[in-house]
Amino acid sequence: MFLYINYPSWIHPQVFPSVPFLGILRWYGLMYVCAFATAWCILKKVSKEGMLDSEGYTVKEDDLYSFIGTGILFLLLGARIFSTLVYDTTGDYWRKPWLIFWPFDKNMHFTGLAGMSYHGGFIGGLLGMIFWCIRNKKPAGKWIDAMAISIPLGYTFGRLGNFLNAELYGRITTMPWGMVFPTTEKFSTSLPWVQEFCAQIGMNIEGLKVVNLPRHPSPLYEAFFEGLVLWVILWNTRKFKKFDGQIACMYTFGYGFVRFIIEYFREPDAEIGYRIAKDSGAPIYMNTSLLNFSTGQILCFLMMAGSLTLGLILYFRAKKKGLLLNLRNNKK
Repeated sequence: MFLYINYPSWIHPQVFPSVPFLGILRWYGLMYVCAFATAWCILKKVSKEGMLDSEGYTVKEDDLYSFIGTGILFLLLGARIFSTLVYDTTGDYWRKPWLIFWPFDKNMHFTGLAGMSYHGGFIGGLLGMIFWCIRNKKPAGKWIDAMAISIPLGYTFGRLGNFLNAELYGRITTMPWGMVFPTTEKFSTSLPWVQEFCAQIGMNIEGLKVVNLPRHPSPLYEAFFEGLVLWVILWNTRKFKKFDGQIACMYTFGYGFVRFIIEYFREPDAEIGYRIAKDSGAPIYMNTSLLNFSTGQILCFLMMAGSLTLGLILYFRAKKKGLLLNLRNNKK
């Protein structure tokens, strides 16, 4: 009995891999389109509920287009810049910053903007929304709350795009849903621990010199928990918020918390490894200690700490000014 799953061989990064001129259309990019469309639909829904209405002012659809468009533009800029300058270890982008938005490789093959960082997108998108609210004289807390509800379900598609790219896979696992991804590190079958591992999951390695071991399908974990589950929580608490900015803080803390946990199952970037490690020589392909922290975990910890601090500040400020909302206010 096999206690693992092979990554589906029919999945390719390209939507039409064998069709001329359509090979540049990739699932990852298509998933971004689905994510933004989903976020737009939810934002429009909450605006119709009156979540964005201010005293004497009803939101127009042009406002929504302008708001989400500005947020998306800043999100893409932040995600790409952060990915290239923080996660790339070659230093090429620091020496040649014009390559950050250059969509071709050295052989002039179109690659798109391969490499986007969630945390960079979070920072960029947040700055974009704040910029829009200041420019258009809108209450930032109220508008960013609405966007916080809209983001997670769309984010689900982003992680599905990672899965279709067979990237951001997890550490090796003996769980029956462990998946053999095609591009992961291979291990020598002469190693005793590899032989024991393969025997445990029923993997035949006879005649093989190296083997590709099953991994946690971490993009699917993230799609489900950081996307669907977090969205359900925020959607069902949207009418019970006590102050503007509360849902944005809930989203930031919730994402940071869930992602922090999932990072224990996801393999860190090979070029970076652990930022903080109890054992400096610990392998990244398996979890040997809860005290080994990746870059993502450090950034998620900062998200949790920042959201708690800001949430308390906003709560006490609203309480002092008598601006705390009640259920009757929220249902109007």
